[in-house]
Amino acid sequence: MLELLMKRRSIRKYKPETVSEESLRKIMQAALLSPSSRGRNPWEFIVVQNKEVLQELGKCRHPKQAFLPDTPAAIVVLGDASLTDVWVEDCSIAMTIMQLEAETLGLGSCWIQIRNRMAQGEEQTSNDFVKELLHIPEQYEVLAILALGVPDEEKPGRMLEELQYSKIHNEEF
Repeated sequence: MLELLMKRRSIRKYKPETVSEESLRKIMQAALLSPSSRGRNPWEFIVVQNKEVLQELGKCRHPKQAFLPDTPAAIVVLGDASLTDVWVEDCSIAMTIMQLEAETLGLGSCWIQIRNRMAQGEEQTSNDFVKELLHIPEQYEVLAILALGVPDEEKPGRMLEELQYSKIHNEEF
Protein backbone atom coordinates (compact mmCIF):
# COMPACT_ATOMS: atom_id res chain seq x y z
CA MET A 1 0.00 0.00 0.00
CA LEU A 2 2.80 2.45 0.82
CA GLU A 3 4.37 1.86 -2.60
CA LEU A 4 1.02 2.57 -4.27
CA LEU A 5 0.55 5.77 -2.27
CA MET A 6 4.09 6.93 -3.01
CA LYS A 7 3.60 6.34 -6.75
CA ARG A 8 0.13 7.91 -7.16
CA ARG A 9 0.17 11.49 -8.44
CA SER A 10 -2.46 13.82 -9.89
CA ILE A 11 -2.35 13.49 -13.67
CA ARG A 12 -3.77 16.19 -15.95
CA LYS A 13 -2.46 15.03 -19.34
CA TYR A 14 -3.91 11.91 -20.92
CA LYS A 15 -3.37 9.93 -24.10
CA PRO A 16 -6.39 10.04 -26.44
CA GLU A 17 -7.18 6.35 -26.02
CA THR A 18 -10.39 5.42 -24.25
CA VAL A 19 -10.57 3.89 -20.79
CA SER A 20 -11.63 0.26 -21.16
CA GLU A 21 -15.02 -0.88 -19.94
CA GLU A 22 -13.23 -3.44 -17.78
CA SER A 23 -11.17 -0.71 -16.06
CA LEU A 24 -14.26 1.45 -15.53
CA ARG A 25 -16.10 -1.55 -14.09
CA LYS A 26 -13.28 -2.26 -11.63
CA ILE A 27 -13.05 1.37 -10.58
CA MET A 28 -16.79 1.49 -9.97
CA GLN A 29 -16.68 -1.77 -8.04
CA ALA A 30 -13.93 -0.29 -5.86
CA ALA A 31 -16.11 2.77 -5.23
CA LEU A 32 -19.06 0.61 -4.23
CA LEU A 33 -16.83 -1.36 -1.83
CA SER A 34 -15.76 1.84 -0.04
CA PRO A 35 -16.53 2.13 3.65
CA SER A 36 -19.50 4.28 4.56
CA SER A 37 -20.68 5.58 7.92
CA ARG A 38 -23.49 3.38 9.26
CA GLY A 39 -23.60 1.66 5.84
CA ARG A 40 -25.68 4.49 4.38
CA ASN A 41 -23.79 4.59 1.04
CA PRO A 42 -25.01 8.11 0.16
CA TRP A 43 -23.00 8.23 -3.05
CA GLU A 44 -24.09 8.16 -6.67
CA PHE A 45 -21.71 8.08 -9.64
CA ILE A 46 -22.10 9.38 -13.17
CA VAL A 47 -19.58 8.02 -15.69
CA VAL A 48 -19.02 10.51 -18.52
CA GLN A 49 -17.18 9.64 -21.74
CA ASN A 50 -19.09 11.80 -24.21
CA LYS A 51 -16.63 14.38 -25.60
CA GLU A 52 -19.28 17.11 -25.89
CA VAL A 53 -20.31 16.65 -22.27
CA LEU A 54 -16.66 16.61 -21.15
CA GLN A 55 -16.16 19.86 -23.09
CA GLU A 56 -19.01 21.46 -21.11
CA LEU A 57 -17.80 19.98 -17.81
CA GLY A 58 -14.54 21.85 -18.39
CA LYS A 59 -16.48 25.02 -17.52
CA CYS A 60 -17.45 23.65 -14.11
CA ARG A 61 -14.77 25.64 -12.30
CA HIS A 62 -13.23 29.07 -12.32
CA PRO A 63 -10.72 29.18 -13.82
CA LYS A 64 -11.74 26.74 -16.55
CA GLN A 65 -10.52 23.17 -16.10
CA ALA A 66 -8.62 23.18 -19.40
CA PHE A 67 -7.59 19.52 -19.24
CA LEU A 68 -11.08 18.10 -18.65
CA PRO A 69 -12.26 18.28 -22.31
CA ASP A 70 -9.23 16.14 -23.29
CA THR A 71 -9.87 13.60 -20.56
CA PRO A 72 -11.05 10.23 -21.93
CA ALA A 73 -13.40 9.59 -18.99
CA ALA A 74 -14.67 11.32 -15.89
CA ILE A 75 -16.67 10.14 -12.92
CA VAL A 76 -18.90 12.66 -11.20
CA VAL A 77 -19.31 11.84 -7.52
CA LEU A 78 -22.38 13.10 -5.73
CA GLY A 79 -24.02 12.41 -2.42
CA ASP A 80 -27.52 12.37 -1.01
CA ALA A 81 -27.30 14.80 1.90
CA SER A 82 -30.71 13.62 3.14
CA LEU A 83 -29.30 10.15 3.91
CA THR A 84 -26.52 11.21 6.24
CA ASP A 85 -24.74 14.26 7.57
CA VAL A 86 -21.38 12.69 6.66
CA TRP A 87 -22.01 12.34 2.92
CA VAL A 88 -18.94 14.49 2.21
CA GLU A 89 -16.69 12.13 4.13
CA ASP A 90 -18.26 9.00 2.60
CA CYS A 91 -17.98 10.37 -0.94
CA SER A 92 -14.41 11.52 -0.30
CA ILE A 93 -13.45 8.02 0.77
CA ALA A 94 -15.00 6.62 -2.42
CA MET A 95 -13.08 9.19 -4.52
CA THR A 96 -9.80 8.17 -2.89
CA ILE A 97 -10.51 4.47 -3.34
CA MET A 98 -11.27 5.08 -7.05
CA GLN A 99 -7.99 6.96 -7.46
CA LEU A 100 -6.05 4.10 -5.89
CA GLU A 101 -7.82 1.50 -8.06
CA ALA A 102 -7.10 3.60 -11.16
CA GLU A 103 -3.42 3.66 -10.23
CA THR A 104 -3.33 -0.15 -9.85
CA LEU A 105 -4.81 -0.39 -13.36
CA GLY A 106 -2.11 1.85 -14.85
CA LEU A 107 -4.46 4.82 -15.24
CA GLY A 108 -3.90 8.39 -14.18
CA SER A 109 -6.49 10.40 -12.30
CA CYS A 110 -7.09 13.86 -10.95
CA TRP A 111 -9.59 15.03 -8.32
CA ILE A 112 -11.48 18.12 -9.49
CA GLN A 113 -13.14 19.75 -6.50
CA ILE A 114 -16.73 20.91 -7.14
CA ARG A 115 -18.15 21.43 -3.65
CA ASN A 116 -17.68 25.03 -2.46
CA ARG A 117 -16.29 26.18 -5.82
CA MET A 118 -17.60 28.54 -8.52
CA ALA A 119 -18.13 27.78 -12.20
CA GLN A 120 -16.48 29.68 -15.04
CA GLY A 121 -17.68 33.27 -14.96
CA GLU A 122 -18.28 33.01 -11.20
CA GLU A 123 -22.03 33.61 -11.58
CA GLN A 124 -23.04 30.06 -10.62
CA THR A 125 -21.69 27.51 -8.15
CA SER A 126 -19.84 24.57 -9.60
CA ASN A 127 -22.38 22.32 -7.88
CA ASP A 128 -25.33 24.00 -9.60
CA PHE A 129 -23.52 24.04 -12.95
CA VAL A 130 -22.84 20.28 -12.89
CA LYS A 131 -26.33 19.47 -11.55
CA GLU A 132 -27.94 21.43 -14.38
CA LEU A 133 -25.66 19.95 -17.06
CA LEU A 134 -26.16 16.34 -15.97
CA HIS A 135 -29.81 16.61 -14.85
CA ILE A 136 -29.00 15.66 -11.25
CA PRO A 137 -32.02 15.61 -8.89
CA GLU A 138 -32.28 18.34 -6.26
CA GLN A 139 -31.50 16.20 -3.17
CA TYR A 140 -27.98 15.44 -4.40
CA GLU A 141 -24.87 17.55 -3.95
CA VAL A 142 -21.82 17.20 -6.21
CA LEU A 143 -18.58 16.61 -4.33
CA ALA A 144 -16.06 16.27 -7.14
CA ILE A 145 -15.21 14.93 -10.57
CA LEU A 146 -12.55 12.28 -11.06
CA ALA A 147 -10.70 12.68 -14.37
CA LEU A 148 -9.39 9.36 -15.71
CA GLY A 149 -7.17 8.24 -18.55
CA VAL A 150 -3.93 6.68 -19.69
CA PRO A 151 -1.24 9.09 -18.45
CA ASP A 152 0.58 11.22 -21.01
CA GLU A 153 2.91 12.70 -18.41
CA GLU A 154 5.25 11.27 -15.82
CA LYS A 155 5.66 12.65 -12.35
CA PRO A 156 8.20 11.42 -9.83
CA GLY A 157 6.87 9.48 -6.90
CA ARG A 158 7.15 10.64 -3.35
CA MET A 159 9.86 9.47 -0.98
CA LEU A 160 9.25 8.37 2.59
CA GLU A 161 12.21 10.50 3.71
CA GLU A 162 10.38 13.64 2.47
CA LEU A 163 7.23 13.12 4.53
CA GLN A 164 6.23 15.74 7.09
CA TYR A 165 6.81 13.60 10.16
CA SER A 166 6.50 16.76 12.28
CA LYS A 167 2.73 16.49 11.70
CA ILE A 168 2.61 13.38 13.89
CA HIS A 169 2.06 13.92 17.62
CA ASN A 170 2.05 11.38 20.42
CA GLU A 171 -0.41 11.54 23.30
CA GLU A 172 -0.95 15.32 22.95
CA PHE A 173 -0.23 18.13 20.52
